[in-house]
Amino acid sequence: MAAVVDSAPPPGVRQIRLARPIQRFIRTEAAGGIVLLVGAVLALVWVNSPWSDSYHELFEHHLSFDLGFYSVDETLHFWINDAAMVIFFFLVGMEIKREIVVGELASVRRMVVPAAAAIGGMVVPVAIFFALVSSSEAREGWAIPMATDIAFAVGILVLVGSRIPTGLKVLLLAMAIVDDLGAIAVIAIFYTDAIDWNAIGIVAALLVLTYTLNRFGMWYIPVYFVIGGFAWMAMLQSGVHATIVGVLLGLMTPWRSWHRPEDFPAIAEPVLDRLQAHTDQSEAHLDREERVEALLAISEVGQKTVSPLDRLEHSLQRPVAFVVVPIFALANAGVELTPSTLDDVFTSSLTWGVTLGLLLGKPIGVTLGVWLAVRAGAALPLGVTWGQVVGMSLLGGIGFTVSLFVTELSFESEALLTDAKVGILLASALAGGLGFFLLRLVTRPARG
Repeated sequence: MAAVVDSAPPPGVRQIRLARPIQRFIRTEAAGGIVLLVGAVLALVWVNSPWSDSYHELFEHHLSFDLGFYSVDETLHFWINDAAMVIFFFLVGMEIKREIVVGELASVRRMVVPAAAAIGGMVVPVAIFFALVSSSEAREGWAIPMATDIAFAVGILVLVGSRIPTGLKVLLLAMAIVDDLGAIAVIAIFYTDAIDWNAIGIVAALLVLTYTLNRFGMWYIPVYFVIGGFAWMAMLQSGVHATIVGVLLGLMTPWRSWHRPEDFPAIAEPVLDRLQAHTDQSEAHLDREERVEALLAISEVGQKTVSPLDRLEHSLQRPVAFVVVPIFALANAGVELTPSTLDDVFTSSLTWGVTLGLLLGKPIGVTLGVWLAVRAGAALPLGVTWGQVVGMSLLGGIGFTVSLFVTELSFESEALLTDAKVGILLASALAGGLGFFLLRLVTRPARG
């Protein structure tokens, strides 16, 4: 991976480096939201079909991993939720770091509005949840309505079309990043069993090793993959949820490149000149070895001009959006919707606590947070209206992926899992539909 250079990029370069990842991220998450929806619908159809037994048999099938000195024998459901989702949280960690160092959270002035929106969108849903849910066992799921599913939310923004100002999209992304940070903190602190400090010590040592290799300019990604694998195994034994190691590694990924992007032409020019000299010669006199050496040198300069964070984000966004998260939805959204189950679900305070926490708590909390920030002196992003803020806040009530993840951490009872999942699905569908129609209503189509 890259060594850290001390000089920060100029403002113009920083803006370009920020804008392109945001545009790419929006496109990927929008398409990923469709695939995520397909996975959720497939799970619901499958588990309510005559072949429902095969659904449960598939995800309860055991897979083992044995290194001799360390072994894990768990269900496919475990490998998806506790192993594959580490990659998802690794990507989340990198997105958080990018926003903190060069994005909307890079200064106090820029982070005030999205941070206020996210805090309001976490506090009010939890308050509504506690007001409606009285059972101590059901209250273990208090963090379920805190989350926002960025894939679905951005996907709906894109469906509204070019009428949506860029400022609203950036506000939603930044709010979701802070929201993710809050959810990660909650998972690490409140959904942790008894802590094995020896295992935590091993994780800490491996993270120190990662930091040291970063500082010495180690670029070979497989080395970090191996270290991350051992850190995951140690975290699995620690009592802290194993996905947290993904977040920590994401936050440690260097965001600065070995060479500054604006220095690339000057560094590459001598090599390009040497390559051009060989190209101008007749084929019979070409020195193939020198030509290949020049091309490899250009490749190396190009690679060192892209930071590890940018490179890994670019490499992982599509696999996470189109493989990891949809498979997670397929494994976790399967809820049996029989008449008797639905009768119990809709009289459950847990279902209504989750549903209204997301559907009412999110828009109230987000809008209130933004209003308070503006009253304190902050400004809305350019071109964003209050009607659009309310529409965006409704999209914050789509809590699908992380809400399902927290549900799985909260309950072992099948009845409580079903009640919470129905609440998530109901709230997400209603929040998405209402947010879409409100945004179309309050936003004029782009001219031309």
